[in-house]
Amino acid sequence: MKSKIARTIVTGLIATAVMTIVGLMAPYMGLSRMNQAEMLSKMMGISLVIGYLMHGLIGVIFASAYVYIFNPKVHVSSKVLKGLLFGLSVFVFAQVMMLLMGMAMPMPPMGDKMLLMVGAVIGHLVYGVIVALMVPNYAVATSERKFKTAHAY
Repeated sequence: MKSKIARTIVTGLIATAVMTIVGLMAPYMGLSRMNQAEMLSKMMGISLVIGYLMHGLIGVIFASAYVYIFNPKVHVSSKVLKGLLFGLSVFVFAQVMMLLMGMAMPMPPMGDKMLLMVGAVIGHLVYGVIVALMVPNYAVATSERKFKTAHAY
């Protein structure tokens, strides 16, 4: 895939799919059941298919934020650590948005809130790491590249 935009879309969809699978497997890990698409569809009164499409779109939007904003600005050499930081920031943003949406729309029953929160953190960290690992370093500062090269030996 040569296009930066196409690669970003595919990255967002794959990372979101893996995060969704982690959420669906949560009960097997002792956590509350999590299906973000189902929660979106119930909150908004839309079909589950539209909920999945919306969740995928949100994943693509966040992957785009990583590629065009987070990756160029956050200078961490470890892709895994950078992904964890990104996933944590996405988690915080998602919680703020859920709080705002919850004030406007009824929230569906979700089970144990603490276990749900732990699962949500894990899911978003997994999402962030997958995005970071899949995205090439498009925007590495020239000065950083010289620094790494000068001190490589």
